[in-house]
Amino acid sequence: MTLTKNKMIREIGRRTRLKNRDVQAMIEALVEVWTEELASGGRIELENLFVLEVQTIDRGENAGALNGGDAPRMILRVILRVSKRLKQCLNHSGELHE
Repeated sequence: MTLTKNKMIREIGRRTRLKNRDVQAMIEALVEVWTEELASGGRIELENLFVLEVQTIDRGENAGALNGGDAPRMILRVILRVSKRLKQCLNHSGELHE
């Protein structure tokens, strides 16, 4: 199953009894805030869920040697680390499905 934005809006609306358009506005604002934070090199931490952060990776002096030398030496990568609680939930759900 995939939780799409539309499914999320409906489910949050059902659980909170907020109007779907209000939930949609909140989710879109959240994505915008997170995007701005990560683009500026920031970090997002949601307790008991995950940490998102931008990591700068130095690929060394020969980073683009194989493709004519035009690849950037420094690249940015978004890293996701899940919380201990989420890891435990995932491990327990995996045990149930085996």
